[in-house]
Amino acid sequence: MKQIKAFVHRNRVSDLIHALEAAGFQRLSLFDVKGLLRALSAREQEYSVEFGDQVINEVQMELFCEDSDVGRAVEIFRQIGRTGRAEAGWIYVSTIDQSIPINDVR
Repeated sequence: MKQIKAFVHRNRVSDLIHALEAAGFQRLSLFDVKGLLRALSAREQEYSVEFGDQVINEVQMELFCEDSDVGRAVEIFRQIGRTGRAEAGWIYVSTIDQSIPINDVR
């Protein structure tokens, strides 16, 4: 099993969710994060006193999938996550050693 983390611009998230769901992916989580991606416009950027730099609000999308589905998922992130800029985000793929469901059955 693999974990795919993609850091993307907020304006691409809705299309990414729909594309991933249409492709059959279900284990998806979203996190609001502050990051250093290149801003699409000056409105998107803010100065963070905490970090001492310009940051933007971006979204970390986490998807868990079978090893055989990684290429397909990464391609969706790459195609749909594009913004028209040279660098629109980053995708990281990690191996998951074990996946254990939480349920009420004893």
